[in-house]
Amino acid sequence: MVERLRDSAVDLLPIVLVIAFFQAFVIKQPLPAIADILFGCLLVVSGLSLFIQGLETGLFPIGETLAEALARKGSIFWLLIFSFGLGFTTTIAEPSLIAVADKSAAIAAASNLIDPAQESLESYSRGLRISVAVSVGLSVVVGVFRILKGIP
Repeated sequence: MVERLRDSAVDLLPIVLVIAFFQAFVIKQPLPAIADILFGCLLVVSGLSLFIQGLETGLFPIGETLAEALARKGSIFWLLIFSFGLGFTTTIAEPSLIAVADKSAAIAAASNLIDPAQESLESYSRGLRISVAVSVGLSVVVGVFRILKGIP
């Protein structure tokens, strides 16, 4: 578990560095409530580690079993549908995508690009998440198809 926590911290580091860079060199303001920020980062690292552990323990084995069964069955169509479904659903449920989409909606509303009503914010955020999830799902389909056909 210590290794997983370290891996999660390393995965989070680029995001922290980008935010710190903009805070220090673009916004040029001191960080508010640094203790809260550090505690929040600790919670994110812990949560990400537990999330990944849960995926590897519970969901990945099921997905692997289904993918192997579909491959043995010889149905490329269903394997590609399954691949899209996995890519789409794992992306749409991605906590960081949810957070970024929600912040993007708030920024769009603050910039008067969309109506600031809650319904508009949710619709904008959902649209962003669906766009990204469809793109990832299609990318997974292309990747699986290339593997099946031996295309480098």
